[in-house]
Amino acid sequence: MNEKNPNKHLEKMNIKSNYVVINQITNDNIKKINTLDKYNKIISIIDKGLSKSRNLAIKNCTCKIGLISDDDMYYVDNYQEIILNAYSKYKDADIIAFAVEHENKKFEKRLFKEGRLRYIKSLRISSVQMTIKTESIRSKNIKFDEQFGSGSEYYMGEENIFMYDCLKNKLKIYYVPKKIGILKEINESNWFKGYTKDFFLVKGSVFYRMSKELYIPLIFQFAIRKRKYFNNINLFTAIKYMLEGANKYKKVIK
Repeated sequence: MNEKNPNKHLEKMNIKSNYVVINQITNDNIKKINTLDKYNKIISIIDKGLSKSRNLAIKNCTCKIGLISDDDMYYVDNYQEIILNAYSKYKDADIIAFAVEHENKKFEKRLFKEGRLRYIKSLRISSVQMTIKTESIRSKNIKFDEQFGSGSEYYMGEENIFMYDCLKNKLKIYYVPKKIGILKEINESNWFKGYTKDFFLVKGSVFYRMSKELYIPLIFQFAIRKRKYFNNINLFTAIKYMLEGANKYKKVIK
């Protein structure tokens, strides 16, 4: 956001492939840069919101396979080879998620075995792990829900919703436990301030948006799976807040 020289990030991210950079700005003092050529683009636009940024990037992507990234990602030298080999192996894949190491933390555990991801396992995938066949996404008119994600009213859950929408549209998602990059610890999270009441209210809204039929089981599985991290809120209170958040969102979208 508000980057006067947005292409400076490309080298530090070790990007060796074509790119679309979305630079959201909050004033018109920054020079707006648009298409450089058919495959490489820098787009500065007066706007705000993570999901809006990603939708604009996908819309402007001219390559068959796209990687979703933020400027705190560093790609390994052979990331293109790893990704292309995976799509060659899984020719029916619409999305393939890979391993991403977190700087200053233990290497990401292999979440599960290599292969297809269904609804529950997809909850454990973050957007920086995702690669997509752009035509598969566009042909089904699947987008990141712009009500969700950093900079939006509901400040998280956009990648979970996106994955669920893909699965509901019969797209095939795979996981390949090979490292494509390192997530740098640059800044403190813009949205995660711990497991607070507000966190659970928003999380309940996310689960309802994901599935009107299964949001209650989704709430319970999350509460049970993550309960050891709830410091000041007990399991039952967390569930109550998530159900409250789901019910509030249900009224908003009627």
